[in-house]
Amino acid sequence: MPNSMLAVVKPQAKPGVEIRDVTIPEIGVSDVLVKVKVASICGTDLHIYNWDRWAQGRIHPPLIPGHEFCGEIVSCGREVMTVKEGDFVSAEMHVACGKCLQCRTGEAHICQFVKIIGVDADGAFAEYVRIPEANIWKLDAAISADYASILDPLGNAVHTVLAGEIAGRTVAITGCGPIGLFSIAVARAVGASQIIAIEVNQHRRRIAQEMKADLVLDPTRDEVRKIVAERTSGAGVDVVLEMAGQPDAIRTAFDIVRRGGRISLLGLTSKPVALNFSEDIIFKGITVQGINGRRMYQTWYQMTALLKAGKLELHPVITDRMAMADFSKGMDRLTSGEASKILLYPDGTKMSDSRRQPGGRDSRVPPD
Repeated sequence: MPNSMLAVVKPQAKPGVEIRDVTIPEIGVSDVLVKVKVASICGTDLHIYNWDRWAQGRIHPPLIPGHEFCGEIVSCGREVMTVKEGDFVSAEMHVACGKCLQCRTGEAHICQFVKIIGVDADGAFAEYVRIPEANIWKLDAAISADYASILDPLGNAVHTVLAGEIAGRTVAITGCGPIGLFSIAVARAVGASQIIAIEVNQHRRRIAQEMKADLVLDPTRDEVRKIVAERTSGAGVDVVLEMAGQPDAIRTAFDIVRRGGRISLLGLTSKPVALNFSEDIIFKGITVQGINGRRMYQTWYQMTALLKAGKLELHPVITDRMAMADFSKGMDRLTSGEASKILLYPDGTKMSDSRRQPGGRDSRVPPD
C-alpha cells in the first residue's frame, strides 16, 4: 500500500478547496481503512466549499470533506471482528456516542454528541477513508457501486417516507433535490396511490417526471392548492414530505395536507417560518414529524431490502460523473442548478460499475 493518497482538502477558512497529496490515515484497533471506489457530492459539501455562515460556524480546517461513498476494505484494526479485507462496504457517517439518552433508547440517529465523518473528521473525498467498524455497512454484491455511493441521501428518503403509513396514500413531495427525487421512487415502491411533486427548478421537475411522479407542479406558475384539492376530491393529500426547507414550501405543505394527515419535515430552514398553530395543526389534527438522518440501523436494512429486490430506479437522479480531481467542476455544476447527484471517482474512471440489480434490471448509469 502506498504512503500517500490524493484527496480533496479544505486547507483554510476561506472559499474553495485544493487537490493535495496527503498521508493515508492510520487506523485504530477498532477501525477499518476503506479504498474509496465512488463518492457522491452533497449540498453540505457545497456549503463547505463556499465557506458560508454555516460552514464558518461548524467546520475546522484543514478537513477532507465527503460523507457519501462506497469502497473496499483494505485494512482492519486488530479488534475488528465483523468485516474483513476485501469486503464491499459503505458506512453510516454519523458517529453516535453510544452513551446519551437517545443512543441508549434506540434513537442514535439523534445522538446529542454525534460527530459526522466528512464534517467533523476527515471524510471520503480521497482515495482512502478511515471508518469505525461499528459504522461500516457491508454491501451485497448485487448492489452497484454507483447506487452504493448514494446510500446516505437515499436513507434520508427512506426514513422520511417510511416514518408513517404510505401504502394506498396520496403523497405530495415539496422540494425535488436528490432526496426529494429519491422519495418519489421509495414512495412508489411501497405502494403510494398518487405522488405529486412540487418544485420550482425546471431541471428537477424534468427528473421528477422521469422518476414517474403522477403529477409535477411548478409553484411559481401552477395553482398548487387548487390543483391538489381537485386531485384529492377536496380533502388534501394524506402525506406531505417536506424536503425544501423554504418558507413558501413549508406553508404549502400545511395548506395541502388533509385533516388528520401527516407532514414529515426533512428540509432545513434558513429563516423563521410563520404558522398558525391553531388552524394549521391543532384543528386539522395533523401529525408533524421532524426527520433527521437515518435510523441506525433500521433504515439501512429497509433500503438494502428495497435495492436487492430491484424496487428502486434511481438512474435519472445521477446526472454527472467525473474524476475526483475535477471536484471544483462538480461544485460549478451543482451551483448552476442543472445537476442533481454528482458521482466522483478517485481513480478518474467515469464508467459505471458492472454489477446488476436483482431481477435483471441493469443498475448501471447510462454513458454520458
